[in-house]
Amino acid sequence: MNRVNLLFFATLRDRAGTKTAVMDVPAGTTVGELRERLAQEYPSLGPALSTALIAVDREYAAPDMVLPENADVALFPPVSGGARLLAGACRSR
Repeated sequence: MNRVNLLFFATLRDRAGTKTAVMDVPAGTTVGELRERLAQEYPSLGPALSTALIAVDREYAAPDMVLPENADVALFPPVSGGARLLAGACRSR
């Protein structure tokens, strides 16, 4: 078994009901498989997990990445922003 440290951020923290957790997973578990397991263990996360960003040991991770032993796995909701609406752009003419 491989132990991973889970870190939930923002709305995922609220949905999980915790900031951190520890989970034992079989050796060779991928990020995608962990996502599926999290959906089972934390049903309230289910809908949000499909768009969540996952980082393993401070690096964003692809679904096929195998989790290393004692990995820190951070889960973030998707982020947006960076653009501002121009003043009056939403006014009807």
